[in-house]
Amino acid sequence: MAQEFVNSKIQPRKVVVFIKPNCPYCRRTQELLSELPFKQGVLEFVDITATSDTSKIQDYLETLTGARTVPRVFIGKDCIGGCSDLINMHQSGELSERLNQIGALQ
Repeated sequence: MAQEFVNSKIQPRKVVVFIKPNCPYCRRTQELLSELPFKQGVLEFVDITATSDTSKIQDYLETLTGARTVPRVFIGKDCIGGCSDLINMHQSGELSERLNQIGALQ
């Protein structure tokens, strides 16, 4: 169930962020990404606490990405890490570059 749920969300031309609403790093990630000019329907925040499988989802994210912490940020099929990784990519210009590669920005 958790594996199917996560895999159904991760798609080649989307940015998907697995979050918990009470997590300050998740909120910061949402703030940063919400400032960017995404095309309609390309950016999705997935609240893993809205399911009964939160722990299993985190276990699968660990198998997939090497970490079970949230946020877990996927650009297309690639996990780029969490909040600090996203901030570093944004500051270096790599984030915009990667988002343009998958056609995510307007």
